[in-house]
Amino acid sequence: MRTITFNELRKIKDSLPNGSMHRIADELGLNVDTVRNFFGGRNFKEGKSVGIHLEPGPDGGLVVIDDTTVLDRALSILDEVQMQQEAATETV
Repeated sequence: MRTITFNELRKIKDSLPNGSMHRIADELGLNVDTVRNFFGGRNFKEGKSVGIHLEPGPDGGLVVIDDTTVLDRALSILDEVQMQQEAATETV
């Protein structure tokens, strides 16, 4: 279980490269709308609920995440992007 602000969760989502929602869905065997729902989407006809609980408050409120698998995968993608950027900077 992990607690972060809604704005932090959206910042992570917005920082992901194009195609990341599909990549996470494919790697975890989830519907892409389920992954989008994790990051604040609300398509429950196609996607499922993802075990996040929203609490109103400052900075978009708090998000309590029961299962951090999607978040962990998103953060690892951001780490990959960071390493690629650093490697590209070193070769210049």
